Amino acid sequence: MKKMLVLYSTVDGQTLKIIKAIEAKINHEYICEIMSIDECQHIDMAIFDKVVIGASVRYGHLNKKLYQFIEANKAQLAAKDNGFFCVNLTARKEGKNTPETNAYMQAFLVKSGWIPKQQAVFAGALSYSKYNWWQTLIIQLIMKITGGSTDKSKDIEFTDWVKVTAFAKTL
Repeated sequence: MKKMLVLYSTVDGQTLKIIKAIEAKINHEYICEIMSIDECQHIDMAIFDKVVIGASVRYGHLNKKLYQFIEANKAQLAAKDNGFFCVNLTARKEGKNTPETNAYMQAFLVKSGWIPKQQAVFAGALSYSKYNWWQTLIIQLIMKITGGSTDKSKDIEFTDWVKVTAFAKTL
């Protein structure tokens, strides 16, 4: 059976939740090895048929270790069937929820210098219950500026699971 390396970078767990949903849809075609980008800086990608990376945006940035991993493994990634998806709250808005229209995905493609063969953008979750008071304040400010919910009494999941399933089927 084919092997797929699935790497992720997450802050509050939504990216990992999306990874698990993708794994559930493709587990009959691939054996998936799921690892945090924090744990895989020196992994042998030769044993994998496909590499998929999912990463979340926090305060306007993707994890620095994501870029370091890509830089160190760009040739191996290019030689593999591969995919990348970005998770961010901007993607909750129509017109900002595709790889072509999402500013974070476009910035990633430029900064990383890597063009994944399969790309997707998913809206994340607003998890006020997981934030400390400072994070809550910053996220509320960002939400106020961007027209999102500032109601810290409830968490809101914006992820379109139908879209996640469709991406999984392309893998």
